[in-house]
Amino acid sequence: MSLDRYISVGAGGSKSLGRRFEATRPTIFLLTNSRRPQSSQSEIHARLNEVVDKHCVKPWRQPIRSHSKQAFEAIQERARAADRIVLDSGCGIGQSTANLARVHSDSLVLGVDKSLHRLNKSPALPENALLVRADLADFWRLALADGWRLEAHYLFYPNPWPKPGHLQRRWHAHPVFPSLLALGGRLELRSNFKIYVDEFSQALDVAGCHGLSVANTSAAEVVSFRPKFPISPFEQKYLASGHDLFKLTVDLENNK
Repeated sequence: MSLDRYISVGAGGSKSLGRRFEATRPTIFLLTNSRRPQSSQSEIHARLNEVVDKHCVKPWRQPIRSHSKQAFEAIQERARAADRIVLDSGCGIGQSTANLARVHSDSLVLGVDKSLHRLNKSPALPENALLVRADLADFWRLALADGWRLEAHYLFYPNPWPKPGHLQRRWHAHPVFPSLLALGGRLELRSNFKIYVDEFSQALDVAGCHGLSVANTSAAEVVSFRPKFPISPFEQKYLASGHDLFKLTVDLENNK
């Protein structure tokens, strides 16, 4: 499903979120130019397979933060009543959540971010969208424990953590990675740091070897792309700064 035709456009984008657009020019987010991720790492991290292997066989038992648990409980009833759930993980100000809610008009679309400062800048949202302040590593585990199986899951421009020593802060090398995969759905990752997307693709292969919820990982091709209209302020900023953008899309099994 292409997102471009549903992206809000024009200076009045936040006032027009209840309808679909025929775009003439992209929303202007007034963000400054951005530097490309700088890293001494030039290829997939040598320890990636080892780290993913470890997380796939050793359950992560870090306690759930209380604010994440409270936030999850606040939307739990509505989520249980929804036929389909779409997650916008790391949604920032929620512009991408609003855009996705128009694409997935028959789903409950949840934007999750840990920053209250960012969420307080959110635009008006369609009725099928909600924003949640929580840590993703907590929220994903809570959702999985509650029996969620996603329709779609979007990871738009997660923090690249470009230093090699920060490998395990990247989602594909984080202890929560098996929980992320077990939520299922059609997963789409976008980044301006190609190594991040390449590593994510390889981590999917490693996880699949452990029998986790990965379907057709051979189709998880990393592609360069240039969207006609930006899905989020970060994407707008990276496009305006001339960055190369990369994405990976893969269908994850819903083991119900």
